[in-house]
Parts: sequence; structure tokens; C-alpha cells
Amino acid sequence: MSIRLARGVALLGACALWAACSKSGNQADTTAAMSADTTKAAATTPPPAPALTDANIAALLDEANAADSANGTLAASKGTKASVKEFGRMMAHDHHELRKQGQDLAKKLNLTPQAPANDTLPAMAQKLADSLKATPKGAAFDKLYIDDEVGVHQYVVNLLQTALGAAQDTSLKALITKAQPLIQAHLAKAQDIQSKLNAPAAAATAPKGKKD
Repeated sequence: MSIRLARGVALLGACALWAACSKSGNQADTTAAMSADTTKAAATTPPPAPALTDANIAALLDEANAADSANGTLAASKGTKASVKEFGRMMAHDHHELRKQGQDLAKKLNLTPQAPANDTLPAMAQKLADSLKATPKGAAFDKLYIDDEVGVHQYVVNLLQTALGAAQDTSLKALITKAQPLIQAHLAKAQDIQSKLNAPAAAATAPKGKKD
């Protein structure tokens, strides 16, 4: 918050305090306390995060596509359920294509991708990849992969929405707009597989009805 705005808040608090004093001492104490709390809150409010640049967006999208493509390749070979293997193949293909489109556009625009200072995506992606590699093939791997894919695609849906609002180049905006329905479809498919993987467990723990 700016110094001018903070002073404005303090001035409003002083005016309210003056008016309250003309009515009663108790009300003045309350008003003064509220003014102090407001000023304190204003002083501790963190500054807004800087807006993403086109170079930031290009870097983040490339990171997300690279990670999902690699994890999809792993799931296609390590998955047990047919639906999980098929989904992995689809992720490997679709995110490879999305990554190539992003790289081609960056080259065309002479845009050098540059991750934002607060970028946590590579660390998140590495942690997920390590978990998938460490998990033995079987039901546990299938569940871990699909659960993470639901979370990853929810993240990317939000990322695309933020990127669309921040992007300056019209070609970059068009690429993001084109990718949005595909990512939404990925999320819906992952959620459908997730519900089916969880169905047997839910059925096993459900209370059995009384016999006649």
C-alpha cells in the first residue's frame, strides 16, 4: 500500500475519532482502536505479485507441458489399468504437441522464455516424477498418477486463465485460448478415471445390508 493511501487511512481514522469524542468517551476508545487496527493492517499488507510477462508465460507453459508429457510416457509403460495406460499415452502425445506449438511460437516471436522469480513448477514436477518412479507398478501407481493428474490439470487450468489475462501478444493469447478446452477435457477424463479407481475401495468399505 502507498504512503499516501496509508496517510489517508490515518486521516480518516483521526476524523472518526474526533467525531466520536464529541459523543462519548467510550465510543471514542472503540473508534480509536478500530483506526489503529486498520492502520496496522495497511502497514503489513504485502505488495501484489508482479504480472506475468510473455516470456514468463512461455517458460511456465513449456515446463508444464514437458513434465506432463514425461509422466504420461512413464504411465503408458508402468500403468496397470488399461484406462491409466491409455490416458498416459494421450498425455504424452497431447502435451508433446502443445509444447512444440509453444516453442515454435516463441521462436517466431523471437521470445526467450524466462521463468518468473517465484516459479515453483520445476520443483513440484520433480517431486511428482520422483514419487512416480519410486512407486511400484500396480494399483498404488495407477492411483498416484491419476490423483496427481487431476491436481496438475486443475493447476494448469488456473495457470492458463491467469496467462490469458496477462499475455500481451495476440498470437500467444490465441495459443492459450486454443489450449484451454483441451486441458479442460484432460481434467474431466482424469476425474472420470479417478472416480472409477476409487469405486472398488468405496464399495469394499460400505456397510453391508442386513440379511432377511
